[in-house]
Amino acid sequence: MSIDLDGYFKRIGYDGPRQPTLAVLRELHRIQPQVIAFENLDPLLKRPVKLDAAALDAKLVKGGRGGYCFEQNLLFGHVLRALGFKVQEATARVRWSVPPGVHTPRVHALLIVEAEGESYLVDVGFGGNVATSPLMLKSRDEQATPHEPFRLVEEDHRLVVEAKIAGEWTSLYATDLAESIPADFEMGNWFTSAHPESIFVNGLLAARAEPDRRYALFNNGLSTHKLNGGTEKRKLDARELRDALGDLFKIRLKGLDGLDAALGRLAANGS
Repeated sequence: MSIDLDGYFKRIGYDGPRQPTLAVLRELHRIQPQVIAFENLDPLLKRPVKLDAAALDAKLVKGGRGGYCFEQNLLFGHVLRALGFKVQEATARVRWSVPPGVHTPRVHALLIVEAEGESYLVDVGFGGNVATSPLMLKSRDEQATPHEPFRLVEEDHRLVVEAKIAGEWTSLYATDLAESIPADFEMGNWFTSAHPESIFVNGLLAARAEPDRRYALFNNGLSTHKLNGGTEKRKLDARELRDALGDLFKIRLKGLDGLDAALGRLAANGS
């Protein structure tokens, strides 16, 4: 089974052209992080996370749910291939919030996409700092996106993806762009969704972009980052957490057994 392309476009509210052009790639890259939230409810609730096309379609397209990098970028890759783009999967080592000198495993997924004779780094799954535009792979200059500027920096045969946050360049992840195969993603996905020490198993994460802001949730702490400057933070109780997941992050919560109990624990531990 492949992704229901009509269903995907209905899900994200897109009714534009369906040709493999840079303009189409940019528009879809802008829209998906605004509609399909980054979230880890399945690992938090000890539910398996499947990466086959049928599972991605059922969850993220028809089920009204979100997902994290493996789900988001694999879904996006299926859509882009159906439109005629050439797509390659790759992996990266996360740098965001990681102390200097600590090397993380390859647990971030991304895409390399060709459009109009150029290669682009495409990533719709990096949580609260997700780029909202493809990044030209050969450029080392600052690249504008609908949100923060990004750039690609060379470092020891790797590319480091950086975002300018509050005026400072911040490393998000490093990649060697080596082609990945489904088994690589399955391994990274297992670590992310099932390893007992994974942050995705032990805490709640959610993120969604809007044209003028970003919403980010970590456990019971909600942050609203406005593009014109300033961040609002507040702690949520269990009911507010559930409301935020549904209203701010636009996640369909039906059928998630055990969610209320998990939210109650998070609110109690984080207050």
